[in-house]
Amino acid sequence: MQITFYGACKEVTGSMHLISANDSRILLDCGMFQGKRKEAFIKNRSYPFEPSLVSNIVLSHSHIDHSGRIPLLSASGFAGRIISTRPTKDACEYMLLDSAHIQESDAEYLNYKTARRFLYEVASSGKGDKSLTNKKIREIKKILRKDRWYLNKVKINEIIDKQNLNRIEPLYTVSEAEQAITQFEGYPHKYPVEIGSNIRCTFYNAGHILGSAITIVEIVENSKKFNICYTGDLGRFNKVILRDPALKFDESHNEINLLIMESTYGDRIHGNTENIEQKLEEVVTKTYQRGGSIIIPSFAMERAQEIIYFLHKLYNEKRIPEIPIYVNSPLTFNLTRVFAEHPECYDRETHRDFLENSKNPFTFKQLKYIQTVKESMKLTQNNNPHIVISASGMCESGRILHHLRYKIHNSKNTILIVGFMAENTLGRRILELGSQNNENNQEPPLLKILGKEYPLNAEVAVINEFSAHADRDELIYFLKKSNLKVKKIAVVHGEKKPSQSFSECLNTLGYDSFVPDMGFSMIL
Repeated sequence: MQITFYGACKEVTGSMHLISANDSRILLDCGMFQGKRKEAFIKNRSYPFEPSLVSNIVLSHSHIDHSGRIPLLSASGFAGRIISTRPTKDACEYMLLDSAHIQESDAEYLNYKTARRFLYEVASSGKGDKSLTNKKIREIKKILRKDRWYLNKVKINEIIDKQNLNRIEPLYTVSEAEQAITQFEGYPHKYPVEIGSNIRCTFYNAGHILGSAITIVEIVENSKKFNICYTGDLGRFNKVILRDPALKFDESHNEINLLIMESTYGDRIHGNTENIEQKLEEVVTKTYQRGGSIIIPSFAMERAQEIIYFLHKLYNEKRIPEIPIYVNSPLTFNLTRVFAEHPECYDRETHRDFLENSKNPFTFKQLKYIQTVKESMKLTQNNNPHIVISASGMCESGRILHHLRYKIHNSKNTILIVGFMAENTLGRRILELGSQNNENNQEPPLLKILGKEYPLNAEVAVINEFSAHADRDELIYFLKKSNLKVKKIAVVHGEKKPSQSFSECLNTLGYDSFVPDMGFSMIL
């Protein structure tokens, strides 16, 4: 039996690990790499194995860095099943379609810029864009747009084809995502599922996001039994909405030959989750008092629902001003509906505070969900104090970019960071430059958003306690308090420093731990 680590090795995106046993190939996750655009473009479009030879995929949860390349794998020849929990299956029906839409939209916008640049060059006779009059620029844009909101894709494609310009193709299309969704099968926790020849998996609650699972893969090969435990992303303990990560595993599952364990925060300690309400109250009140708005880049799955949950509680307790809250993400709206359909995943507190009082934690009078592009663009120009929750969580794409470019230059406003920002993402640059700017009171740094530079004058606030990932101590707590007996640990899903730090910590505690390189294979 062999396992090869193909993703999230010394990095936090692109999770993907391949188990080969009994002539079956089982893929644990199939995530999208997020980071530098050129590097992501190359990494996401190729596989280090033949997709058609993969028997089945076992998906830990619906986040795009774990599920985002499934449609491409399917379009490239993968014809097997995608095994997940039922909430993960339901969430992926929206998330993969949304990801496909983003892929198509990004490609269309880049092709628009290519066609526009060509027309600018023709109109300026090679003298550069600055020689064009504003009238001519408007005329060219009118050719390439149907109106202010929509591109003229037919005309753009016509120019690209006729002039033999470089065309950008989406990573995958909506139709390819729709095909991949038909391959999903959802199962409850603690229900064994056959996934290969003498191979089966069982899901346990991971507490990370709705439907997230710790996966036990049982393999019998040459009369020997092997148990592989894959944590996926492990959640925190004592958080709101969802139940805590499982600590008790069936006796047949507690002898673990290899534990594949995440380490996103393997070198850090989060603050107490009890501090979230107070910190959120302070950010909202302070920003409102100076007449500003709060822009919250948020993952559409889990983080957005948590923020809505806490804002709802703060409003109920009259601890923050009643300013409007806008959720500007159709995906978040759809995923919040998925949340409502799976109350079996909620913890006791959520049942007590909301469900037992016949209240929906994700709906209240100050909250409005934005659906259309037109509504979204109007909201970006709203100068009255308000709160916006929008995707993407790392500020790499989506509607959050438009809110940032309209609000980032104004010192009255606050950009509230509530989640992990991977290296080389816009979110990480905002986090790092905002912290430096706040400390040193220097000239505001410039950030490029949608091709233009904007000064970072807005305050950058951070609430780390929102994190859906266990910190170092919680990861160790899981190991010590669960009934798992682990022989070896592969530390993945963490940047180089946190992964190595956590692995060293585990070794000092008596565990046999290592950090695999990309493409590393081991035989059990």
